[in-house]
Amino acid sequence: MARVAAVTSADTIYAIDRVSEATVLAWFKRHWPQRWPVELVMEGLEGHAVTFPRGTPVARTLFKCILDPIDGTRGLMYNKRSAWSLVALAPQRGAKTNLSDIVVAVMTELPTSKQGLADQLSAVRGRGVLAVRTDLRTKLRTKFKPRPSRARTVAHGFASFAKFFPPGKAWLAEREEKLWRRLGAGAEIFDDQYLSSGGQIYELLMGHDRFIADLRPLAFAQLRVKGGLPCHAYDLCTALIAQELGCVITAPDGQPLRAPLDTTSPVAWVGYANPALARRIGPKLRALL
Repeated sequence: MARVAAVTSADTIYAIDRVSEATVLAWFKRHWPQRWPVELVMEGLEGHAVTFPRGTPVARTLFKCILDPIDGTRGLMYNKRSAWSLVALAPQRGAKTNLSDIVVAVMTELPTSKQGLADQLSAVRGRGVLAVRTDLRTKLRTKFKPRPSRARTVAHGFASFAKFFPPGKAWLAEREEKLWRRLGAGAEIFDDQYLSSGGQIYELLMGHDRFIADLRPLAFAQLRVKGGLPCHAYDLCTALIAQELGCVITAPDGQPLRAPLDTTSPVAWVGYANPALARRIGPKLRALL
């Protein structure tokens, strides 16, 4: 499952991804309601529009569905850490459809082989969040209530800049260190490089992390790095769930995320566990950038 199957304009595709893509397409063909024509956006489908019912012109679809079958492929295929299946739905506005248009989002945990429990969270804009934990042995499903951190500082908590790969790592780490210095933060700030944007969103909404910044597109642009691996819209399509729980997730300049729902546009983003942290950290980060 760790074999490289393809390298596309969106990402590196592994054998495990090919299995999930076939499953997703089969599900849409079998189950998607014909009265709600939809355009499906997913890595691996670049180059042509995929709609359901099949053959529906994009102009006649009502919704755009963006989906990442496995976000966190690299961690899951080596059995290190859960990955996430991410999916979101927005009213169709053609090329103008963006992350801020999303009205429904679902994230489902894809657990490691020794894991006994797995979580699923979903949200409808303005209607809150449904969270369910499944016992994988008994199939018993139990509701739970996620609670983001209410801390007003990052001291003695997890707060990270995403720097998964060598390109841009020094640039990102330098700004991370400067930010904490400007905030007067001490040494007790814990770094967690969860190689999954959906997983990072989960850590924020569960109260595990207080702050996450993924500024890889800014680093790549500044350093003129070509071929770097940034976050994409499909990686961040379930941010709505965290926002419904009170987390603040924005572009680095503090504006709403408006990246187009495609598979290639890079997305830089910042997540705060609560508004107090956003007010404390956000202005310092923007000044630094």
